[in-house]
Amino acid sequence: METINIPQGSPEWLAHRAKHFNASDAPAMLVASPYKTRRQLLSEVQTGITPEVDAATQKRFNNGHRLEALARPLAEKLIGEPLYPVTGVNGRYSASFDGLTLGEETGFEHKALNAELRGVFASDGELPLHYRVQMEQQMLVSGADRILFMASDWDADGNLIEEHHRWVEPDPTLRDQLVAGWDRFAADLEAFEPTPASAPAPVGASPETLPALRIEVEGTVIASNLVAFRETAIAAVRAVKRDLITDQDFADAEMSVKWCKEVESRIEAAKAHALAQTASIDELFRALDAITDESRRVRLDLEKRVKFRKDEIRAEIVRDAQRALAKHVAQLSSELAPYRVPDVAPDFAGAIKGKRSIDAMHDAIDAALASAKIAADCVARTMRANLAYYRAAASDRDFLFADVAGFLTRQEAEFAEWVDVRIERHRLAEQDRAARELEARQQAAKVEDFTQHGREVILDDALPVVPNELEDEPDDQEGASLTLGDINARLGITMSAAFVASLGITPAAKARRSILFTDRQFDAICRRLIAHIDAARTRHFKEVEAVA
Repeated sequence: METINIPQGSPEWLAHRAKHFNASDAPAMLVASPYKTRRQLLSEVQTGITPEVDAATQKRFNNGHRLEALARPLAEKLIGEPLYPVTGVNGRYSASFDGLTLGEETGFEHKALNAELRGVFASDGELPLHYRVQMEQQMLVSGADRILFMASDWDADGNLIEEHHRWVEPDPTLRDQLVAGWDRFAADLEAFEPTPASAPAPVGASPETLPALRIEVEGTVIASNLVAFRETAIAAVRAVKRDLITDQDFADAEMSVKWCKEVESRIEAAKAHALAQTASIDELFRALDAITDESRRVRLDLEKRVKFRKDEIRAEIVRDAQRALAKHVAQLSSELAPYRVPDVAPDFAGAIKGKRSIDAMHDAIDAALASAKIAADCVARTMRANLAYYRAAASDRDFLFADVAGFLTRQEAEFAEWVDVRIERHRLAEQDRAARELEARQQAAKVEDFTQHGREVILDDALPVVPNELEDEPDDQEGASLTLGDINARLGITMSAAFVASLGITPAAKARRSILFTDRQFDAICRRLIAHIDAARTRHFKEVEAVA
């Protein structure tokens, strides 16, 4: 780690942060930050424009620094070494430490105690992801073996109110996600186009204001602007925009729905007022009913269009994300051909559930898509490393790994062990096969030597030699009537001619294709077989004891 000796918060420190991937930004990059979206981070990094810190936020920062300074002596006691606040870099990664030991083996991270952390410590649960991601990058940058995470609260006079702490060690899986996440962030940053500054939420505009409807009756209509009102009202209703695309269109449509309801309500009130003055005025009611019907028709149609179009846009956003992810996975798979990255199945529909505006839907989908791409990148990274190991270790043994595709996504250490074990098993099996083949060839040669020359077969050094006059037969070969099949039947086992020869027994005679033995030789075979079994037993248990 290279140490950067600049004060936190200084212009130099801010310039340094702009050139590196920082630990404090890692949670937003991995879509784990409760304070900043990934899109906001992309915009800040690309433009260099960050939100101004308001007074309340600055007060929170100042309090955090105060609590950190008060807690550092407690941390030093727990660690047993002095701690030094420092900023360090390792390649493109950067991290600022609340404290780091001189040898950089142990770090310190402090947070102001809050209800969430208090609950985590009370239940011995897992720390929130945004804290773990930040500390994982700190360990990546510094090479530290562990970090003391502490959360504390102090009063205004610097007296400790409450303190909790926990040791955090490197997490290989999270480390892989972190590295893959920054790789994906760098790629997305090149293609990112910042959106204009967010405008205020659209406020719907209702159709034009209608003139006040005036009706006076005395049995007949005395005075009315009904004709003009009807023409204006129907024209305004029919002019309502129904092609919904933007958030402004949706806001206008929702306001128009409210306006139509208001028109209907006003007409109902006018009718009620007229009815209070006369029993029936046909022309008046027909005109009012015509306006009401037209307004209701447009309102109901518009309500359906709003719901349908929003559902349609949701589906389009989800389909676009699915296509983008499929394209990304296909690209990764092309780099690993003939192997394929397993499909990633994020819940895109769940990501936009409850989002009311189109912008909010796009933000949620972008975050979910980035997380899915990072997950696919992690898998692809593991597969690349495993393939590299496999090709280096087993390039000439593909026949042993027909099922390798199903193991490529395993952790690198586990995969390497799997490859090594399979290769070693094959080596031992080949070694054993070669030894058995050699032994068979040697024994066959001995039998062939006897068959051709009638010479006595010499026992291998490894087998016990039991000299016995019983194997010497008269020259006239009297009594040689037992075939090897007869002997096997008597003993209830199956022995080959080569095996009998290895026991040091020379057949007394040959008859066509059979070799013949005498009863005295049968006795010798039994004795030699007993000695052979006993020797094999002794050898086995000596080997077992040597291994133990």
